[in-house]
Amino acid sequence: MRVLVVVKANPKSEAGAMPSAEAVAEMGKYNDRLIAAGLMVDAAGLHPSAKGKRVDFRAGEKAIVTDGPFAETKELIGGYWVWQVKDMAEAEGWAVQAPMEDGAQLELRPFFEPEDFAGIATPELIEQEKGWREAALAKAPKAGS
Repeated sequence: MRVLVVVKANPKSEAGAMPSAEAVAEMGKYNDRLIAAGLMVDAAGLHPSAKGKRVDFRAGEKAIVTDGPFAETKELIGGYWVWQVKDMAEAEGWAVQAPMEDGAQLELRPFFEPEDFAGIATPELIEQEKGWREAALAKAPKAGS
């Protein structure tokens, strides 16, 4: 199963503060462990919301685009990982080992997988989606690369 691990934004990340060299090195070691374990599909930190935009959709109306920054940091994302794990317990086991600063928060959310749409999408569409996912996973970082 694939899991999105959301790194919640905080006032420091929203101010654009970069992590220390030590924190970057620790995160690099952690990411190396994730890759060596065959779990990491993708990961990235995000610029503050001041550099972002939101697009709101309302039925029958034109989409509304709002420039950042966005006020409520508890609702913002500062970064993410995408992991391929056997279950949520494995994801939790890795998440608690993340070298996060005091007060940081991670949120783990499983992805819908193509099989979850059986009975809603056609079998052909489900197979097409599986193909897209397999191609993306094939391009994911591998240990030793």
